[in-house]
Amino acid sequence: MSDIVRIGLAGLGVVGGGVLKLLEQQHGLLHSRTGRRLKTVAVSARERTKNRTADISSLKWYDNPLDLAGDADVDVVCELIGGADGVALELSQAALQGGKHLVTANKALLAHHGNALAHMAEDAGVNLGYEAAVAGGIPIIKALREGLAANKFSGVYGILNGTCNYILTEMRDGVRAGTPRDFDTVLKEAQELGYAEADPSTDVDGIDAAHKLALLTSLVFGCPVDFDAVQIEGIRHINPLDIQYAEELGYRVKLLGVSRASSAGIEQSVHPCMVPERTAIAHVDGVLNAVVSDLADIARGLVVPVFGVPVSALEARPKAPPGSHVGSYYIRLMVVDRPGVIADIAACLRDQEVSVESLLQHGRRPDEAVPVVLTTHVAEEDALARALAAMDELQAVLETPRMIRIVNLS
Repeated sequence: MSDIVRIGLAGLGVVGGGVLKLLEQQHGLLHSRTGRRLKTVAVSARERTKNRTADISSLKWYDNPLDLAGDADVDVVCELIGGADGVALELSQAALQGGKHLVTANKALLAHHGNALAHMAEDAGVNLGYEAAVAGGIPIIKALREGLAANKFSGVYGILNGTCNYILTEMRDGVRAGTPRDFDTVLKEAQELGYAEADPSTDVDGIDAAHKLALLTSLVFGCPVDFDAVQIEGIRHINPLDIQYAEELGYRVKLLGVSRASSAGIEQSVHPCMVPERTAIAHVDGVLNAVVSDLADIARGLVVPVFGVPVSALEARPKAPPGSHVGSYYIRLMVVDRPGVIADIAACLRDQEVSVESLLQHGRRPDEAVPVVLTTHVAEEDALARALAAMDELQAVLETPRMIRIVNLS
């Protein structure tokens, strides 16, 4: 085994540039901890002459990142380009087919092509590292794949997107300060501060979190990655009123990725949820990925199954059908405040055998729109959806009813 692990970096953006700089600054420490030298020998990016924090003048430069896969002097390809398809996929396939280790921070790539890439890595006897693809500041992949390998899991949940968490935290802070700000206002501020992309849809519509959840589900349950099985809802419809009522009811609104085994099958969902204020996750507020951790494992000669077990041992599990989730719910309605409205709403719930736990309505403004908030006892989501559809047909209901799951994390 050579004393040097030679690295080819594809993509020199924030993550790639940070990895390159970290490898330079911590070369001595990494050598002492792994017994081998981690050395970047080649790079590829869109612009060669762009000013960067790390010096690349002594490194091989490739205009075409696919050339990294064909370079005999490269042992490990770091794919830090992004995107589920295109050159990121082509480079990953070429690297594994060429017998090179692959390290990526690309959760979209793995959520859509992880099963096939895992097959390729296993056939080639090389490592596919993706610690940075999920919760980059926390070694969750290593913990699940290695540290907790003997454990049997009933589920996994977490806050998987920093942009959404920042937006919801800022909305809550505004409500608490008496200066509520709506989603669009906070999103614009987040974009100006660099916390949200110019096109934020992947984040705020829950897609990014769903990519990560699909990978965690495979690790936790030993099943193939199945992104299409994730039920996804983003945070665009969250209103300051929802944040306010959540506070009053003892909850905080968080976008959670939740995967659990139920009698109906494996349930994967990304939804805004109300979590009890007393729980630790309710207090996770605000906003270098772990690429180097994967490189250190490769330097140590560690090659482990991509999803915890050999690809041939991944077992297809039944998927919980949409609407089969059973739980409690928060419902907000904007209604014309006149006699009989509450009775009509209650009838919609009664007809679907959904029981009300609590009802909030502050003050009266006859013939004006007022918010009415209900929480339910445990019910099937399909039944609740039918009740909400019936409410939406009521003349006194002026806006589409809004529902948020209430999650019991005990």
